[in-house]
Amino acid sequence: MPRFRILPLLGLVFCCIGASLAASPTSPLTAATVAVSNTSALSRFAPIPVDAIYAPVQPNGTADDALASGRVVRSTFPMAARARKAWRIAFLFPHIKDPYWVACSSALISEAHRLGVAIDILPAAGYDDLQGQLQHMDDAIAARYDAIVVSPIGITANNASIAKARAAGIPVFELANDSRSDDLTIKITTSLREMGRQATRWVLDDARKRGLKTVNLALLPGPLGAGWVKGEVDGTRYAAQVADINVNIIDIRYGDSDAGEQAELANQMLAKHGNKIDYVLACTACAPAAIAPLKAAGLNHKIKLVAFDLTGDIAEAIRSGEIAAAADTRAVSQARVAINAAVNVLEGRQRKRPHTLLIQLGVVDQQNFATYPFESSIAPENYKLQLKYEPGKG
Repeated sequence: MPRFRILPLLGLVFCCIGASLAASPTSPLTAATVAVSNTSALSRFAPIPVDAIYAPVQPNGTADDALASGRVVRSTFPMAARARKAWRIAFLFPHIKDPYWVACSSALISEAHRLGVAIDILPAAGYDDLQGQLQHMDDAIAARYDAIVVSPIGITANNASIAKARAAGIPVFELANDSRSDDLTIKITTSLREMGRQATRWVLDDARKRGLKTVNLALLPGPLGAGWVKGEVDGTRYAAQVADINVNIIDIRYGDSDAGEQAELANQMLAKHGNKIDYVLACTACAPAAIAPLKAAGLNHKIKLVAFDLTGDIAEAIRSGEIAAAADTRAVSQARVAINAAVNVLEGRQRKRPHTLLIQLGVVDQQNFATYPFESSIAPENYKLQLKYEPGKG
């Protein structure tokens, strides 16, 4: 598959510093290319557009509930100053099986170097490995990290472990995946409902251009019970309900974001509904996995594939026409805000903390592909997966 090159915008430079691990064969790291002018330079990023949400907010709510109930201030999140001490921060990922989490790790490693803090990324084995993530939380508490950043596997399943860390005096932040815990210091995510709405709005605009009077959607949203999955499905349903044309969601198939499992779900969906489907909306790992089944069924020219998020693989597939469009939760920007927000709290720099920081979404298709700021979402080409950085030992 040919590569594309994305030129750096706003002076953003990525670096790959510290002890590196070999790239996992299940983590496709080279689908997208980011031009890096100096791989040994420190990372830089322009202020990131966010919606800062302040309490009071709905108790035990999602980030979207906070958006609906709290005081919202649209602003930008700037780079934090270098830390005065080498704080130790643990990041609990659900897995590292797809490029989304690889992109997050690239941002964390470069920012840890710039900020002068130590980080450990502790991935579970997947969305079916809740116990693994809970064990990582217990281990992080026992190791007395200064802060913990969790990307929860479950919308409520991680709540007790988050409360345990808070009771131990360790601030806990949320990255990307949402939860209903009220024990978090700050949530850093996006409007997950808006992610679903944005993807569906693109579908509706495209359907009008095609002259469709009725649109049949099928969804491969990811693992049932994950907060981001509920958000994208709820957002899709809402956009379908208020659409000015008839929209039918004729199938939803949930499953772990494993490429093999998602390909099988796509095969099942196409075998059952085939020619009835106009668009398939699919998650980060789900969308690339659906490409081959669509081609094998001979339906890739009839059914348009739209992604709920953006990775290097998805960007390459948009460039080639195999995926029509993608909403974008900007994984790199989310990770940068998370580690910078954690350092600001540890340094005691914030007088009034927001409850939630929502990174503003994007949408990319072939029309805006040439000018899209991919560096806010995708790891650079030369990044090798790293799960650890310690100042002075890079």
